[in-house]
Amino acid sequence: MVEQEKTVITRKGKRGPAPTGKGTLIGVRLHPDLLDWVDTERAKQTPEPTRPEFIRQVLEERKETK
Repeated sequence: MVEQEKTVITRKGKRGPAPTGKGTLIGVRLHPDLLDWVDTERAKQTPEPTRPEFIRQVLEERKETK
């Protein structure tokens, strides 16, 4: 019987983009009604920002009004 070659899959590096090293990661869970609002409001912008970018924009606007 012929010995089959085994394929070994190895991962190089970690998943996702390389970290920038700037800022602190904060994970936030949103209830469906608030997430719907976020998605509705960011869809009004061109180009549509990502959810994290939209939340950053809202926080910056809030910070400037204080």
